[in-house]
Amino acid sequence: MPLAVILLIALWCVCMYFGFLYVFPIVCALTVVAATLAGLGHYFLHAGRMLLPATARGASPVVPGTPGPKRDPAYRHYLFNQVTLDSWRVLKAALPAIWQTAWTVLTTVTRWLKRNALGFFLLPVWLGIVVGLALAVIPLAAVGVALASAYALVVGAGVLVWSLCALLLLGVEQIFMRARRILQTCPHPQCYSRITLPEYACPTCGERHRRLKPNLEGAFRHVCRCGTRLPTAIVLGRFRLQAHCPECGRALPHRIGRARIEPLPFVGGPDAGKTTFMVLAINALHGVVKTGRGRAGFVVQGDEIAFARFRRELRLGKVSKTTTAAPSATMVDIALPGARTRSGNRILYLFDPSGEGFTGATQVEAMSYLAQGEAMLIVVDPFALPLVQQGLSDAERQALESTGVVLSSEDPSDTFQRVRNELAARADGGRQKRVAVVVTKADLLRRTGVGRDADRLPGWFDGVGLGNMIRDLARTAGEVRYLASGLPADEPAISRLLTWLTALPLAGAPVNGLSPKGSALSGQYDTDGGGDMGGGDARGGGDADLSMADLRRPWSPSRGDEEKVPLTYRLFRWSVFGMSTVLSTAALILLALRLISLLNDYVLA
Repeated sequence: MPLAVILLIALWCVCMYFGFLYVFPIVCALTVVAATLAGLGHYFLHAGRMLLPATARGASPVVPGTPGPKRDPAYRHYLFNQVTLDSWRVLKAALPAIWQTAWTVLTTVTRWLKRNALGFFLLPVWLGIVVGLALAVIPLAAVGVALASAYALVVGAGVLVWSLCALLLLGVEQIFMRARRILQTCPHPQCYSRITLPEYACPTCGERHRRLKPNLEGAFRHVCRCGTRLPTAIVLGRFRLQAHCPECGRALPHRIGRARIEPLPFVGGPDAGKTTFMVLAINALHGVVKTGRGRAGFVVQGDEIAFARFRRELRLGKVSKTTTAAPSATMVDIALPGARTRSGNRILYLFDPSGEGFTGATQVEAMSYLAQGEAMLIVVDPFALPLVQQGLSDAERQALESTGVVLSSEDPSDTFQRVRNELAARADGGRQKRVAVVVTKADLLRRTGVGRDADRLPGWFDGVGLGNMIRDLARTAGEVRYLASGLPADEPAISRLLTWLTALPLAGAPVNGLSPKGSALSGQYDTDGGGDMGGGDARGGGDADLSMADLRRPWSPSRGDEEKVPLTYRLFRWSVFGMSTVLSTAALILLALRLISLLNDYVLA
């Protein structure tokens, strides 16, 4: 064997000995460190591209929910959708990049060593790189655990805070609704639904949100697809948004959910005088609310226009007859100041159907609003009672005909019985807390012999065939009060009746003059009905400025840029990125310290 070959083999053996003794561990350690840093660099490169920008159409696009039965047109909370997408997309982008980098380094070093004669002597270097790349899986796995821990910490803390906030808000909402006995119903015909949660329109784009409450879309705010932030609870201002009935889609009162809805049906036969008394009631009620430094206004423009028309007609002595059997409620929003605010917020639904709607059982069944409230106002036309008609003399009949008043053709006892049968189907048997019985056209009635004792209510009813109705009300109603209504209108008496009937805490409206259970109410009376009203002045001071009013504070929507992700997305993404930086740095420091310790032990050994 030639001496050169022997020397070459000896040199190679010496290189291998010292290479594996000193070079291999150092190259392997450096490769592990470099591979770990490179892997972490790839993660932060892709994570930074996806998590740091505020744009919605970035490397990890954010898409709001598509409206559907179970989704609103809003962004799902970051913790319940996007965080999973972000982590998967970062992982999907970083892992191939890490693998590709390792493969490129290995193939490049291998090709270079194969082309170079020195490669034969640098085998420890090549093996150090190969083993280092293989061993780098361990620290990369440790770093991966640290990154996963970062996600877990942010998500866990976020879900905990979200759960506490959502439960707290839902609890506060329930306590608020129960404490103020909030009732939410639809005022529109062919619906009259009782509502648990209205749907709310975004004030910017008009999109409807059916699930605007603390849920997976957010605890305090939902972010509409247009970027507008919407409050999720009444206590956060949700009532300032425009609400719609989830059943029929029509608009609901402004402060629904904030103020209790008080349905007040006017029950009476044709030409009994329901519309006229409703006008007088609204007029008187507004006067006493204004005296109590409160505010009142119609919810919709149409009610204001109709009320103004009815007042003009009332001054002329005749109010138009109601022709709608299933009416929309006349809505009056009332707010009282100070300590009375808690119980002094009311949205009155005044239902004034045509009297013909009470003449058939099937028509009464369509008035589902009768079963929603706890108060009712029964309007009695005394001249519709058969015994009253029989007790009129010829002269009295002629006097009535000369006034031009239209008398109801429906016996009030029949009307009441149909309504009573409908209410009896309720779980509570149709029990009402408060019932007011109003005798209309009392000024004309007192001019007759049969009506001479009409002031003694309800005792007078026993002699004219309504005794059964009075006894039935005494059994089924919590409290019954009576009022005789005539011209000129006794606004104080009417206002006292209405404040009691609607449970408004108005100290300026004492109960004097009302007749609970059996006492009579004396005083001025107004003619009430669809016919000629006769003489007298029905004007009052309380309605001079009664108009449409929105009693909410102005809503100022906080709107973000539609091209940017919601603020919560940015905060949670930055939190994930920051926590990943902290924990991965800590993991690298621990790995470096462990590696240095191993190298020291190896060198000392």
